[in-house]
Amino acid sequence: MSMVAEHAKWPKENDIIFSLSERAQAAEKELGKDKVINATIGALMDDNGKLIAMKTVYDQLKNLPNEEISAYASIGGQPAYQEAVKKVCFKGNDPEGYIRVVASPGGSGAIKLAMYNYTNENDVVLVSDWYWSPYGIIGEETKRGVENYALFDESGNFNIDSYSEKFTEILNRQGRIFTIINSPGNNPTGYSLSDEDWDKVLDLAKEAAKDKDKKIVFLVDVAYIDFVRDDDASRKFFKKFGNLPSNILTIVAFSMSKGFTAYGMRMGAAIGISSDEDITEEFYYSLMHSCRANWSNCNRGAMAVLSEIVADDKKYEEYEKEKNSYKDMLLVRANAFVEGAKECGLEILPYRDGFFTSIPCDNPMKACEELAKENLYLVPLKMGLRFAVCAVEESKCKKAPAIIKEVLDRI
Repeated sequence: MSMVAEHAKWPKENDIIFSLSERAQAAEKELGKDKVINATIGALMDDNGKLIAMKTVYDQLKNLPNEEISAYASIGGQPAYQEAVKKVCFKGNDPEGYIRVVASPGGSGAIKLAMYNYTNENDVVLVSDWYWSPYGIIGEETKRGVENYALFDESGNFNIDSYSEKFTEILNRQGRIFTIINSPGNNPTGYSLSDEDWDKVLDLAKEAAKDKDKKIVFLVDVAYIDFVRDDDASRKFFKKFGNLPSNILTIVAFSMSKGFTAYGMRMGAAIGISSDEDITEEFYYSLMHSCRANWSNCNRGAMAVLSEIVADDKKYEEYEKEKNSYKDMLLVRANAFVEGAKECGLEILPYRDGFFTSIPCDNPMKACEELAKENLYLVPLKMGLRFAVCAVEESKCKKAPAIIKEVLDRI
């Protein structure tokens, strides 16, 4: 017998990432952390495997008055928070046009708001073949599907031909397209589109937008933007979203989770960008309606943390200094993994930025189980394995590729 509604019947299964993480932690307790490589966790960990929580962020939180933490927030977010989001996200690279911000519980909330309000039931969303699986789960929850283009061409560059083919096919079929591009620091590959890649993507959209009956929506997921090599260079592409045709809307999914190590505070925002003021006003009020229907309002304390850090030049400078020290740590780890892969001949996908890198393989689930026997825990994907350099100290990042290569060669 089942009591749940038909649309809410799902397989009885646990999230595989959290399950593997629990297994890795159990192995660490049994064998000692030095004997285990836990590359499942999508969060910054120090060299002792402890979660990093930035002092500048949590000192600010603890200094807030209790009533500022406990009070309700505005549905769309506190005005100071909305302005702070634009400042930390764009860092002076604001696109020309009209911009509105709606607060959300993390980047996930921004994606849910955008997908629900800019697709119809039974529409498909265009994502790359290497993608963060919750995109599909979010769509599934509201009867939206996912279709894929090949992220990489034979040379390991952005596959504009595959993207163009799927983009055109879906747009012609639906009359509208909602496409998610997770860059810079794509999860799970660590790939980032270049400015030239973005030009090709937007040239395609502008050509398609000449048909005014077509509607084009970009969802740009920038969850990892604060952990790229160059803060300024990585944000110049935002300017490309200025002055686009009015039937092209860009929505940026902003998150405090990574850049402010505020994973559990669940704070983010959807940022709408359009050349048409009416379009951004429609964006704001459509998303606000969904906020009220789903979670009412977001975490006021987290909003205050961001707002007050950004408003105080000294605090912001101290935060940037602390964040950059962890960014340097991440880059050292990533370089160690990439170098280790080169030395042993392990094929990995092109890594540029972010928390993860990926290894293509034919049987990811079997590979993960065999690697677990070597006390190395990774996340299986449809097309390979994800290794979280954010969570693994340098020496383990360096030796892990050889272990992976040996296991893949024998299975």
